[in-house]
Order: sequence, then structure tokens, then C-alpha cells
Amino acid sequence: MTEQAQRTERDDRPAPEQIVLYEKDPKTKIATITLDRANELNAMTIGAQHRYADLVHNASIDDDVKVLVIRANGPNLGSGADLAELLDTMAGRGEGSMNQAVRVPDDADVTYPPVGTYRRRASTVQFYTDPSAGMRSLQDFKKISILEVRGYCYGWHFYQAADADIVVASEDSLFGHAAWRYAGFAARQWQWCNTMGARKFMEMVFTGRPFTAKEMYDCNFVNAVVPFEDLEAMTDKYALACSRSRPTDTVFAQKTFFEIYKQHQGEYMGSIVAGLLESTLDQLMPDPNTAGMELDEDTLGNLTDTVKDNDSQFPPDWRLSRRGRAAN
Repeated sequence: MTEQAQRTERDDRPAPEQIVLYEKDPKTKIATITLDRANELNAMTIGAQHRYADLVHNASIDDDVKVLVIRANGPNLGSGADLAELLDTMAGRGEGSMNQAVRVPDDADVTYPPVGTYRRRASTVQFYTDPSAGMRSLQDFKKISILEVRGYCYGWHFYQAADADIVVASEDSLFGHAAWRYAGFAARQWQWCNTMGARKFMEMVFTGRPFTAKEMYDCNFVNAVVPFEDLEAMTDKYALACSRSRPTDTVFAQKTFFEIYKQHQGEYMGSIVAGLLESTLDQLMPDPNTAGMELDEDTLGNLTDTVKDNDSQFPPDWRLSRRGRAAN
């Protein structure tokens, strides 16, 4: 058993290989990444994000792959990163380490920047600009990527929606990021602004509300919206058509064109700017005498209840949870 598998076994989290599944069909040249942690809303651990990044990179090189489909088991694509693990790691609790978060081996003679330095947070959130971190891995993918969205598409999973070439969603899908309500920044802000349009993205940021699949289709973020029972068939239809189109060499050239276009819009610069903003989070003070959610020792003690209480402050149809929205 690997060191990573032992660590995740000890803290009751599945190993990355159990969370992120991979298969490919050399005949069709369609590969599939499946997220398989449905009972935890497919929350991505640090190790799972790194495995995802490696799989995307390998598929980009693999001559047996022309199209990559990213989907999930269960009713949701996912709710984002495993926030409890991330916060424990940042606080020095549990088995994880900040070095692990930035892919420095645990046995390396490397001291992570201490609490109180700008570099402590910046070293992590600015690492997210690197494809190996798992946040913007699809940006460097030189084949065709198709994201299948169902239910929640929040946080880390929403990053993938910003970067995928084609997004197919079920009618029940919700897109957004809880970070607007508990932090204020997120790693892919520039790309969301480009793909959604500035006006609608500002609405999402300032209200913190999730957008429905139809709303995301109307602002040209989603390619197709179908009933849940038709989702996999529609995704497969797109994948098969893409796999039978022009040769893989042509696709590589096409992706290079689109990459130049995105860089002309400032995609990579945007990731750096977002990382710079996120790095200042510890210096931003909450408004006095407000009921807003702040990530501190008081709230981290019972994160689930804290998030639920914060969600209840908003109009029912603008809440993040389906249960909260059902109260409308």
C-alpha cells in the first residue's frame, strides 16, 4: 500500500484511486474520468485532485485518446473540494500537510512558510495556476474535453466547467461556488468572466447564488441541457461525434488555436490575478455586527451547521442546497 493510500485509510477518506476512476477505449479513442464518491457529493481530496491532474496530462499525450469525458457517479457532479480536509491541513490538524497540498514529497527537506506570512496562503492558491494542481488542468489538454454535469456543480467541479471544451448538463444542475459567500474569491474568476459574460458573473459573485442549467445555457456557458435520464446518452453522442471528426493531429492544432485565443483574453494572467486576490484573504476584515460567515475557529468546529445557517439567510430560491431551495 502506498504512503498516500495509508494516509487516506487512516483518516477514513478513500484513496485517490478510489475517488477518481479512469478507463479508455482505444477503438473509439474515448477516455472517461469518473468521480466516484457520491456519498460525499464527490468531494475532491487533495490527493484526488492531483490524480485527476495526472490523468488529464497522460490522456493529453496518449495516442489512444482523442476525446476525454469527465462525469460522476450519483446524482451530483460534485460540491467542490473536501473542505474539511483542506481546512484541517491548513490548520496543521490530521495527517495531511501543506507540502502535500503543493505536491512537495513528505520526505523532502522543505519547510512550508509559517503562519502569519503572505507566502503561507499564497504558495497554495497561486500553485493552482499550475496544471499539476488539478484546478486548471483542462486548459493544457490538447484533445477534446467534455464535461457531463448533473446536480451540484460547485467549487472545484465548477472550475472544470469553465475549462472544458463542451459542457452537457441535466435540467436539475446548479452551477456556482460557495466561496463567494465565505471567502469572496476563487481560482478561475477570470475564465468564468470570459465564459459567462461579465454582467452575469458579477451577479453570481455579488449575490453568491447558484445558477440553473437553463440560465447557464442562456449565457452561453453550457452547450446542451437535457432531462436527467437522457444525460449520459447526450454526452455519449457528443463524444462519439467528436471522436469521428477530424484526425487527432488536427484536433491538436485546433486546440492550439483556441489556447492562443484564451491567452489573448488573459486566461493565465487571470489565474495569477485570482491567486493574488486569494492570497490577501487573511488581511480582509469582516464587517462588524453582521451575521456573515467567516472561516475561523468558531465556525470550523461545526462546518456543516455553519454553512446551513449561513445559507438560511438568503432567499430560498437563491440558496446553495437543494433542501434549502425546496423551502421556497
